[in-house]
Amino acid sequence: MSERTTWQKIARRIRVPMGFLFAAVFLWLARPTWHSMLASLILVVPGVWLRAYAAGYVRKNAELTQTGPYAYTRNPLYLGSIMIAFGFAVAAWRWEILIALAILFTIIYLPTIRSEEQYLREHFAGFDDYARKVPRLLPRLTPAPTDVPPGRFSSERYLHHREYNALMGAIAIYAALAALLLFLKR
Repeated sequence: MSERTTWQKIARRIRVPMGFLFAAVFLWLARPTWHSMLASLILVVPGVWLRAYAAGYVRKNAELTQTGPYAYTRNPLYLGSIMIAFGFAVAAWRWEILIALAILFTIIYLPTIRSEEQYLREHFAGFDDYARKVPRLLPRLTPAPTDVPPGRFSSERYLHHREYNALMGAIAIYAALAALLLFLKR
């Protein structure tokens, strides 16, 4: 097994616990203002929406999803996460958080994405063709052409993937930032 494959496995395992650890450090370092919190909505709201929209299309490990947001980017869930995270970095009003996020996404999420692509390549014959048409992260402006019948958003899939947790988490972080502003006045 190569080092890269080993790190990909480790990155996949630690990405969620690292997120919780980072959230604690984030709140400790945060110096929000009402203006920074308002400005952060420009990234957080579309990020939460994108994650919800993507969750309503994807059938993990059952099919190669190529419609809905997956016609624009191969990783709309990760793109939504990145938007949310960097939006909260804006809310925190600390450049150190921006730098830490960039590093974490590079060392944790890029290997995870590559690992998932390797899985998809091994299990779905059309993955290479799909990957040639649809960018890994930054979305196309128009949907990629596909022979796959158009999909539809499924609220059952959204609920099955428990994507409402992203919305609840965002609300909780805004509440914590507001509490910092109102009660700690650092």
